Amino acid sequence: MASKLASEGNEAYLAEYAEIVRRHDEVIDGIVPEVSRESVKRHVRETLGELENIYRGVYLIRDLSRKTSDTIVSYGERLSSFIISHIIDGAVLYDSCEFIKTVDRFDKHIVDFEVTDRLISERFKKLPRVALVPGFISTDAVTGEITNLGRGGSDYTASILAARLGASQLEIWTDVDGFMTADPRVINSAYVIDQLSFIEAMELCNFGAKVIYPPTIYPVYHKNIPIRVCNTFNLQAPGTLITQEYRRKDGKRALITGISSIDNTCLVTVQGLGMVGVIGVNHRIFKTLAENGVSVFMVSQASSENNTTFAVRNEDADRAVEALNKEFSLERSQGEINDVTAEKGLATVAIVGEDMKRTPGIAGRLFGTLGRAGISVIACAQGASETNISFVIRSEVLRKALNSIHDSFFLSEYKVLNLFIAGVGTVGSNLLEQIRGQQENLKKQNRLKLNIVGVANSRKMLFRREGLKAEGLIEALKNEGVPSSPALLREEILQMNIFNSVFVDCTSNEDVAAIYESLLDKNISVVAANKIAPSSAYDHYRLLKDTARRRDVKFLFETNVGAGLPIIHTINDLINSGDHVIRIEAVLSGTLNYIFNTIDAEVPMSRAIRLAVDSGYAEPDPRVDLSGKDVVRKLVILAREAGYRVEQADVKQRLFIPADFFDGSAENFWARIPELDAHFESERKRLAAENKRLRFVARMADGACEVGLEEVCSTHPFYELEGSNNIIMISTERYHEYPMIIKGYGAGADVTAAGVFADIISIANIR
Repeated sequence: MASKLASEGNEAYLAEYAEIVRRHDEVIDGIVPEVSRESVKRHVRETLGELENIYRGVYLIRDLSRKTSDTIVSYGERLSSFIISHIIDGAVLYDSCEFIKTVDRFDKHIVDFEVTDRLISERFKKLPRVALVPGFISTDAVTGEITNLGRGGSDYTASILAARLGASQLEIWTDVDGFMTADPRVINSAYVIDQLSFIEAMELCNFGAKVIYPPTIYPVYHKNIPIRVCNTFNLQAPGTLITQEYRRKDGKRALITGISSIDNTCLVTVQGLGMVGVIGVNHRIFKTLAENGVSVFMVSQASSENNTTFAVRNEDADRAVEALNKEFSLERSQGEINDVTAEKGLATVAIVGEDMKRTPGIAGRLFGTLGRAGISVIACAQGASETNISFVIRSEVLRKALNSIHDSFFLSEYKVLNLFIAGVGTVGSNLLEQIRGQQENLKKQNRLKLNIVGVANSRKMLFRREGLKAEGLIEALKNEGVPSSPALLREEILQMNIFNSVFVDCTSNEDVAAIYESLLDKNISVVAANKIAPSSAYDHYRLLKDTARRRDVKFLFETNVGAGLPIIHTINDLINSGDHVIRIEAVLSGTLNYIFNTIDAEVPMSRAIRLAVDSGYAEPDPRVDLSGKDVVRKLVILAREAGYRVEQADVKQRLFIPADFFDGSAENFWARIPELDAHFESERKRLAAENKRLRFVARMADGACEVGLEEVCSTHPFYELEGSNNIIMISTERYHEYPMIIKGYGAGADVTAAGVFADIISIANIR
């Protein structure tokens, strides 16, 4: 900052310089023994006086050259080393400028190893108990001017010395516990890798892992000297050991070792039909880039040879394009090669691991994972060493890509499903409670973590990427939620762009069902207790199914028909195995079954309906059930899942309550329904005498559907159906003489929630 201010002619550099002096005095007073404190402070003040004079010169001429900048930044390393040498007993301070020599290549300081190795051998013929060497700084081998080794240069200095002096191990003390499986700022479940090979470490470093400056590895790699990375602020952490041997000691056998990424990526493309079969084009491309100091970290070329694409950092892109356009100006003028293009706003990701070698399916799994997450790969490359697969994607999906890969390749401790739950009424609240009660068991037994990242009701919504606690979530939604609507809910979910997302609809809202298509199209699975979408117009139902299949996500709605009963799942299994559903006969309304089982001499029809509502078996407005509309929807869904094109209007309905009872308000319905009590009591007595019972039956035969109230005798499978239970008989080409029967609870918030929960779990492929 002081250098920049001085070069701008801003006297504020003096205040920055004064702060530098103050901080050095403070450090000396705090750590240097009193016996040598004043002499150390005097030397530091004299050296800082030199720095002040340099600042003054920069201020006067308004110029900060590279040479001057290198000199200025050297003072920090020199002074800190001098101070440290006075607090370590027996330490001898060396001047690295005397033996670390560089040459200028492409406007960068490159170590001259021939000269440097010779000088190190001469300078360290006899080693003291503690040798203290400033890192980072060096001098030009020809001019003797101060230079530096760039970012990470201190580690590089240590590696050069270790290699030349034959160290048994190189320790790098930094501010992290070691190499991690991924960037922990992006992936919470990333963990420290206990051991890496040199190749793996270099690959990870070259693609963005900033644990070690990549050149640090090369000197010790050639001498087979292990590197241990340790955390200065966490002395108990074992760190990462880097050796020729790459086998893990922690027992983890993940297919890949780690993931690294470079966010500021630009793809430069040289393209043209004039490149095909022409020898030397790539030589010219990369020679031009080298001459202009542009570093390329990934290359991808079409087998047709009509284009070469390579990745550079954004800051190098314009220089690369300008140089290449100039190099190929003749070919461009003749139309043989197009103008060179650069696409910015990209990120490069690399998966790295020695265990990838000769392991089939790694690339397939990688790109399959990205595809299921809805992430498009722009370019990719894999070296013959098979230790690195690199690819380029858009920056905005980098977080999602890293999390998806980390999860897919078992680098994460748990497989994660990120849940957005809409509706926290009877079904939704039961689902939250079931998730809360089962979360720890799923982690322990199935290594599955259910992470609730969003919740909403008709008024408010609450989102948190790192997760919301299921316990007390309804209260948190009430107190912390923001205004909600289906449109706002959709936008927030898409904007979060989170991996392994599942939208769970526990509402009966038509507008919420309308957002399914856009969610599925963005690779978000949908689990619906809401019957509206699957029973909507057939073309829309088919669109949702096809979108889910195309995007390789799930659209599940098992609870639409039999609450927790595995009816749809069973039909799907039958069809997928080559069977054909011929006929379905079912009692699909737990509400209506409860009502007809409850009517007796003491409980008339109107009272039975009220009990069904109070017990949670019926909708708050029971007309949805009594009108047969709910059963029609269920039958339509079953017929469609069985392979038939059926609309709700195609279903014949034989209702048992006059149509005019459904007109007007719910209050009007409740006022009139007692008018039917006498009729149903008369019917009940007659049926009891004939040993029969009433059941509201849904039927489908070869695609023809009907629903209506029927009398069943004591020998019929539907006769003994108790309470709110459902029953379904499925006749197929295989199960023809003896239909398959599924029977059990068909209503109730707890079993419906359990069915929703089962659909969620099935997305994680847990059996």
